[in-house]
Amino acid sequence: MPQHHTLYAAFADRIDAVLTALEHEGVLPPGTPRGNVSVEPPRDPAHGDLATNAAMVLAKPAATNPRALAGKIVGHLEKDPLIAGAEIAGPGFINLRLAPGNWTNELHAIAEMGADYGKSGMGEGRRVNIEYVSANPTGPMHMGHCRGAVVGDALASLLEYAGHEVVREYYVNDAGGQVDTLARSAHLRYREALGEDVGAIPEGYYPGDYLVPVGKAAAEEFGDRFQAAPEAEWLPIFRAFAVERMMDMIRADLKLLGIEHDVFSSEAALQAAGKPEAAEAWLRAHDLVYDGVLEAPKGKEPPEDWEPTQLPLFRSTRFGDDQDRPIRKSDGKWTYFGADLAYHMQKAEGADELIDIWGADHAGTVKRIKAAVAALSEGEGKAIPFDVKLVQMVQLLRDGEPAKMSKRSGNFVTIADMVEEVGKDVVRFSMLTRKPEAQMDFDFAKVVEESKDNPVFYVQYAHARISSILRKGAEEGFAPSADNLGLLGEDDMALVKRAAQFPREVEMAARTREPHRIAFYLADLAGDLHAFWNLGNADTQKRFIVAQDAALTGARLFLAARIGQVIRNGLALLGVEAVEEL
Repeated sequence: MPQHHTLYAAFADRIDAVLTALEHEGVLPPGTPRGNVSVEPPRDPAHGDLATNAAMVLAKPAATNPRALAGKIVGHLEKDPLIAGAEIAGPGFINLRLAPGNWTNELHAIAEMGADYGKSGMGEGRRVNIEYVSANPTGPMHMGHCRGAVVGDALASLLEYAGHEVVREYYVNDAGGQVDTLARSAHLRYREALGEDVGAIPEGYYPGDYLVPVGKAAAEEFGDRFQAAPEAEWLPIFRAFAVERMMDMIRADLKLLGIEHDVFSSEAALQAAGKPEAAEAWLRAHDLVYDGVLEAPKGKEPPEDWEPTQLPLFRSTRFGDDQDRPIRKSDGKWTYFGADLAYHMQKAEGADELIDIWGADHAGTVKRIKAAVAALSEGEGKAIPFDVKLVQMVQLLRDGEPAKMSKRSGNFVTIADMVEEVGKDVVRFSMLTRKPEAQMDFDFAKVVEESKDNPVFYVQYAHARISSILRKGAEEGFAPSADNLGLLGEDDMALVKRAAQFPREVEMAARTREPHRIAFYLADLAGDLHAFWNLGNADTQKRFIVAQDAALTGARLFLAARIGQVIRNGLALLGVEAVEEL
């Protein structure tokens, strides 16, 4: 894969070379640690193109004050032909202005690399397992699952783009009581499909119409064999049959969002393979599970029938939890935590790092599952980094009012309904326009609004606008050309400077595991493009197509095409298609 050394990394290397020279000159002690030296865009673009804190963080080991050390660093940097100016700011920051050639080189790099511009090798050799969605297989995908699905999928694409090997995993919770309820609900629809009048759906069953086709499929598969049979005979068969049909429906719903997983792991299969027992044995051997009495629930009066029960408890208090947690229930079945622990042990066998995307309602479980994974992976001799990303719920609105529910599902808005109404791209981009841990409103009317307040439209419009400029240029006989990039002025260069931040944004988003940074960046780039376009309304020389100046027009069309490429690369990371026209 072609790699592009980001502009920021290239100048970090040049500053590093200056620091090495200062060591040789005796200004810095040999081997001074440089880990905290950063090179980044200044907060205010008026201050220059790059800023470094080198003098601030190295003054102490150099036994001098930051401004004095900054003076020595600047003395070297001013001799660099790629640097047009270096100045000391405030207590000792150094601001750099780069020679224009750096920016035209960046345009050439975007042209050369195309869809690979922004790719990184930072994750090379690392295998990351990302588990996301993992909805119970009891019904169609609904809005409660949508945000986590998009965040997980965009994070997977981002980490791949940054060089990691990624496994996208879905954990099928097919071992709990809710799956027995599903089997009973499906059996009811099966009897209905055989012509029986089953009356109203009983309380506690799944009422949605989505089980009607499952009942019909069961009638075709089994005939009337189980119509009057005792439950013990049909329950395990209907459980497996209904879960399989539900997972087909879930996969189809996710596909509407452009999401496909590599691995589907079954909780029932995990338990059948004895994985929880193996995890318990290992934890007992390392004194992390013991038989103890579970305390009464804190802050509540225990129920009258509550009595202390001896259960196998995980020592989660060792890891900051407020009490030790049971891994089995009093009937010997695994608790959700016990099964989950074994599942994470299984995932850790094939990965260098684990990431889970969970709904915010699981916040209470994070500490103990992280503790368990830390204990297990340390015991295996490799500490596996494990990150849990919590995603807040989305409030669905229609013109500011709560949105109505779907008939198919019984009581919620499905992903299929949403995609049908506003389209996959709008749903995906919208879900990334806020940090996942922030509350979010999704208003069906607002997300399709054609205004600059709607980031989905704003970014898509920027790409469509560029496509239109290039079409219009071709109609008028102009083609993008790199021959006269020296004619581009300061306003043009501001666009290039924003585009040049894309590879750095990718690395930062991948490092922090925050795909929404790419959506934020695209909104900024689109904003710059629209602002530049508006300059042309007041000054014809600032237009992309300046009819009487073919050389400048060729350079501007080359610039426009490169900005379009960066927008496409960013949108592709988010799983959103760039439109040619709106």
